[in-house]
Amino acid sequence: MISSEPLTSETVVRCEGVSKSFGNSPAVREASLTLHQGELLAILGQSGCGKTTLLRIIAGLERADAGRVEIGGTLVDGPGVFVSPEKRGVGVVFQDYALFPHLTVEQNVAYGLTRRARRSRVIEDMLEMTGLLPLRDRRPHELSGGERQRTAIARALAPKPAVVLLDEPFSSLDTSLRDAVRHDVLELLRQAGASAVLVTHDQEEALSVADRVAVMMGGGVVQTGAPAEIYLRPANRDIAGLLGDGNLLPGSMVGDCVRCELGALPCSRAGGCVRESGDCEVFVRSEAIRLCGIDEGARGVVERTLFYGHDRAALVRMESGAVLRVRLGAGEVLVPGRRVGLRVDGDVVAF
Repeated sequence: MISSEPLTSETVVRCEGVSKSFGNSPAVREASLTLHQGELLAILGQSGCGKTTLLRIIAGLERADAGRVEIGGTLVDGPGVFVSPEKRGVGVVFQDYALFPHLTVEQNVAYGLTRRARRSRVIEDMLEMTGLLPLRDRRPHELSGGERQRTAIARALAPKPAVVLLDEPFSSLDTSLRDAVRHDVLELLRQAGASAVLVTHDQEEALSVADRVAVMMGGGVVQTGAPAEIYLRPANRDIAGLLGDGNLLPGSMVGDCVRCELGALPCSRAGGCVRESGDCEVFVRSEAIRLCGIDEGARGVVERTLFYGHDRAALVRMESGAVLRVRLGAGEVLVPGRRVGLRVDGDVVAF
């Protein structure tokens, strides 16, 4: 997280009803979100959902067709108003690096800094923080993809902007390097007290580093909230499917519980499910299902197991024919064909 301190209510970025089309193809549809001081907001969505276009609108690299964008309480994009990118006080890290090929690493990082800042330790600190100090005299074509990405991050952070916009900044890095670079970047943001918007398609990344997550689908922001809220109480079945493994079962609503093949379960309601009784869909997270004795829960037969290193998953066919995915510990081994009992720990979600 950027900060362990409580978030302030000061709004740094506000988007209201932002829309953008390219020809006859809508890219962003009436999207609204806010970024607070000192906060890291992750915009999460699949490719083509409009998240990068929305980021470019905030940066001033695209102009919205409709809606408003405010930065620091000042309207920068709206009816009759458009403030150019260099006057918005934002730093941008692009997925494709956008480095100057004729400049060294140090010169790229220094680009955009005042003469006074260049005489200070800002550049040195940025190079050290991102692990680029030994590469300061190299040019972009002499760097690996990960090194070019780190150079782009250092260049965006060097002027210490109030708002940092990051478009899939870690996607090109090797897994072993990604976590270290991400930690360094977020630590620098925390030290600077900066506010940041991170665009990502990686749900694990969004949930693990963000203070809040805005989920985009079909060009719109469909749900915004704390990572745990988004994960445990998705607003609809599409969001539920985007975040982690889960199972959908037919069920029946009875007050604050649902009845399904896994039993009578306490539930949270989502997607407009407000009636007290009637048919519904029950969404159960894979890790919420526990194995138990064959006479202690719903019954099923193990069809196959999947090994992921840090854990395993089992595909269990229920008596109804439904196949459920169940998360297991790395040391739990199940033989296909074994009969098992299943129970659920915690709430489920009813749609």
